[in-house]
Amino acid sequence: MAHLYRVLVPVGDIEEAARFYTAVLGQEGRRVSPGRHYFDCEGTILACFDPGADGDGHAARPNPEEIYLAVADLPATLAACEQAGARFSEEERAAVGHLGRIQKRPWGEESFYVRDPFGNPLCFVSRETVFTG
Repeated sequence: MAHLYRVLVPVGDIEEAARFYTAVLGQEGRRVSPGRHYFDCEGTILACFDPGADGDGHAARPNPEEIYLAVADLPATLAACEQAGARFSEEERAAVGHLGRIQKRPWGEESFYVRDPFGNPLCFVSRETVFTG
């Protein structure tokens, strides 16, 4: 059986990424190379990866689909995202008519969608409502 242990989040500025994710996740994480900053999300590492800072010779491109993160306090996480400079997705804007609204989804989850400062789509879900199928 496989175990998911790391998810890469491509970023264009590792310092800005570390500040953003520290504020949103409520932990400092740790720098593991010039272009990688790791955050332990209960056993799975969210790895901010700046290919330029690591000398990989290519620019970061945002992930095409959301990364889902379960959190204990959804309203506090929304406020942290707003303060840290998250962008609210065009899909969310179209669906709810304004930015950053916590909604109950048809499958029962309470969540909101944002993009980090680098365009990576994220979804934050209330831990109490996580649906796994």
